[in-house]
Amino acid sequence: VMLSLRLPRVFTINQVPKVFHEDSIISGYRHPRSSATDCILSLFQLTNETLNIWTHFLPTWYFLWKLVSVVLIQTAWQDSFTWPLLMFLLSCCIYPLASSCAHTFSSMSARARHICFFFDYGALSFYSLGSAISYSAYVFPDKWVNGVFHQCYVPIAVFNTVICTSIACYSRLGLPYWQYNHDTIKRFPECQSPKFSKYLRVFAFAYPYLFDHIPLFYRVFLCVGEGCTDNDTNILHYYHIALALLTGFLFATHLPERLAPGSFDYIGHSHQLFHVCGILGTHFQMKAIEQDMVTRRPWLLEHSIPITFSHSLGAALLCVVVNLIIILLYSLPLRSAPACQEKKHDKQPKKTSAKVHRCC
Repeated sequence: VMLSLRLPRVFTINQVPKVFHEDSIISGYRHPRSSATDCILSLFQLTNETLNIWTHFLPTWYFLWKLVSVVLIQTAWQDSFTWPLLMFLLSCCIYPLASSCAHTFSSMSARARHICFFFDYGALSFYSLGSAISYSAYVFPDKWVNGVFHQCYVPIAVFNTVICTSIACYSRLGLPYWQYNHDTIKRFPECQSPKFSKYLRVFAFAYPYLFDHIPLFYRVFLCVGEGCTDNDTNILHYYHIALALLTGFLFATHLPERLAPGSFDYIGHSHQLFHVCGILGTHFQMKAIEQDMVTRRPWLLEHSIPITFSHSLGAALLCVVVNLIIILLYSLPLRSAPACQEKKHDKQPKKTSAKVHRCC
C-alpha cells in the first residue's frame, strides 16, 4: 500500500513534449523529467511503457540461461564450431536488455530518451550481425557453401551494422554537430518529419535483415534439386520468417491503436505486440540454428569455411567497438545541449505542459 501511494503519476499526450508522443497513444505517459527512481518505480504500475519493458526484460533471462548452458554444457570455448552460436545467443541477450532499459529510462529527459534509443539501435544492429555469423556457419544451403558470396557474407554484414546504426540514430535528430550541437537545435527531428523518420528507421532494420536472410530465403523458398539442404529444420525457419514479417508489419503500421486511438494505450498496442512477436521469432530462430548446427555438423566440418576468430568473435568485437563509437558521436552533442525549457516540473499537468512543450 505504501509503495502504491508513492508511484509516479501518469499524464496524457497533451501534457508531455512532442518528442515523447507515440502514434495513437493518448494516455499513460510518465513525466518527461522523471528521476531514475521514478522510472524504476514505474515498472510496477501500469503505464503505456510497462509491458514494453517486461516483454523484453523477462526474455533476456531466458536467452541468458541458453547462453550459459552453451558455455557450460557444450564447453564453447574449447570448440570453435560453437562460437557462432555463442555470438548469436549473446546478441539475443543484449538486444532485449537494451530495449527494456531504453523504455525504462527514456522518460528522464528528451536527451536521455534519444541516448537510450541510440543504444537500443546499436543492440539491434549487433543482433543482426549475430544472426549473420550463425547463418554463415550453420544455415547456408549446401550448394552455396564456400562460394564467393559465402566468403564475403560476414564482412558485408559487419558493414551493414554500421549503416544500420548510423541511419537509425540519424532518424532521431539528424547529423551530430551539423544539425544539432551544444548551442544549436537546428534539427531534422522526428517530431518535425515523423513519417520520413519512420521510413528511415524501417529501412535501417529491414535492409540488414533482408541481407542476412538471403541464404535462408534461397534455401527454403527457391532452391530445388541437389544441394538445397531440405531437412526437418526448415519448418522452424518458416516459423521464424513468418513472425519476423509480422513483427515488421506491426512496427511499420502502428496497428491496432491507429484504428482506435486511446483504446490500446496500456495493453495491446503495436509496440507490445511487436516485442512479443520479435521474441517468439528469435526463439524459433535460435531453435532452427541449434538444430542445423547439430544435424549438419559432420558435413559442414568437412566442406564449409573453417570457423575462425575473425569470422565470429572478432567480427562481433569489431561491431561492438564501431557501434559504440557511432553512438558516442551522436550522443556527445546532447550531453551539453541547452535545457530547452526542461525545467523542474510542477505537479499540475497543465503547468507541466506549458514548461516543457518548447523542447521537441
